[in-house]
Parts: sequence; C-alpha cells; structure tokens
Amino acid sequence: MTDTMHPFDRAMRLDHLDAGLVRGATEPAWANMVGPFGGITAAALLRAVESHPDRIGDPLALTVNYAAPIADGEFDIALGAARTNRSNQHWILELRQGDDVKTTATAVFGRHRDTWADTEAMLPEVIAPEDIPRSSFFEGVVWANRYDMRFTEGAIPEDGVLSESSTTTLWVRDELERPLDFAALAAVSDIFYPRVFLRRGGYIPAGTISLTTYFHAGQEQIDAVGSDFVLASAHANGFARGYFDQSAHLWSRDGVLLTSTHQLVYFKD
Repeated sequence: MTDTMHPFDRAMRLDHLDAGLVRGATEPAWANMVGPFGGITAAALLRAVESHPDRIGDPLALTVNYAAPIADGEFDIALGAARTNRSNQHWILELRQGDDVKTTATAVFGRHRDTWADTEAMLPEVIAPEDIPRSSFFEGVVWANRYDMRFTEGAIPEDGVLSESSTTTLWVRDELERPLDFAALAAVSDIFYPRVFLRRGGYIPAGTISLTTYFHAGQEQIDAVGSDFVLASAHANGFARGYFDQSAHLWSRDGVLLTSTHQLVYFKD
C-alpha cells in the first residue's frame, strides 16, 4: 500500500512508549549529507513535547545540541518536565540510538497573555515570491526538495566566488504547500546553508553544533500563514578558530515576526 502521508508528517510519527519515552524513526525524504536535516530533528523534539499529555501552552524556545550524527533507523527521545510554573514549563530531552546520545535539547513552553507588544527587528525589503524564479540547492541534498525556495540575496554560491556579505534572504514554503504549524516552523527556521559557504565561495565541511529557536508567533498567527511563503533571512556575526555563529529571522508575508534563531556552527577550512 502506498503511504500517502505528507513527508513531514511521516517524520513526525512518534510512539509514546511511556510518560518519559518516545520512539520515532528517520525519514529518507529528509536526509542530509550526513544523517537527517537538523531542522527535522528539531521538529521531532518539539513534537515530542507538544504531544505529551502534561504539556502546557505553546512553544516559546527550543535549544538543540547536535552531539553526533543520527544514523538511519529508529531513535528514542527521553523527555521530562524539569519544572512547571504558573505560565511556563521547562523540558529536558535526550535523543538516543541504543546507548549512544545523539542529540540533547531543552524546550520552554508557555501560555501567552495579551500585553504591550512591539517588534524592533527590521523586515527586509524584498519583491514578492511570485516575481522570483524558484531556486536550486546543493545537488544531492535530499531534504531541500521538500521546500520551494526563492532567493532574493545570498543564493547558493558558485565555486570559488567569495562574498563580502554572509547574508542570505529567501522566500520559502513547503513544496506540497502543507500548512504551517509549530513543528514545521521549527524545521523551516533551519533552512539556511552554512554562512561560511557564502563567504568562502562554495562547500566546505561544516555543521551546526547548537541551534536555539525563539517562537514569537502564537497559534492564530501561525494558522494565518497557512501554506503561504515565509520570508527567511540569516547572517553570521563572527568567524574564528573553526566556528561561527549565525542569526536569523522568519517573517510572515504580512510582516509578523514568527521566529528568531541563533546557532553555533563548526567549519573546517
């Protein structure tokens, strides 16, 4: 029988074995150069908490530490609420394969309140995605086929063409136009190729060590996005001694700040 489930939802299939243990499996459609796409791992960890019966509120923050490559096949996520307060809840997670710890994470969930609000981050000025041709990604990166990407700056660099800027901005949506939810937002927030590729003019060994995603949008704002494009922009702050950091923002088409992220990336030059 053909599995007609969306590739993202296949990757999010998790079995709760008991109150503190969830089992999932890697999904070939989300394969990266080594192991699965980091964004899909982040999404699975977030979904493990989202689907837990003791969870309160919506995601506020997720930090994922990629300790070792995840092999194809099953994995277990051990999780537990370290503390639950009146308005927020703190979770600790560990993704294992056998006795090997592959990923550690913390998550903060909370209840939103109506308060004063303002956004100081600046929405990039770009043309509409309908006016930009669809872009290609690095050949052989399977997970990239899950997205429709349209770069406005900082597209995939040509070999040997160095850039003075590390900024990449693009419109992106699910290839099959699956509506956005929190887990899918966690995944697409890691859409960017390593900034060092752009600065150094092509592929060099690099990989995310730690990624933190802050969720600024609530459920209603995410539902309003639906299956539309979101605008994603990232830049590095500093490269030194084999590491660099990368900051990013994701926006809805109507200018709502959805997430901001910060990550530490290893590279070998």
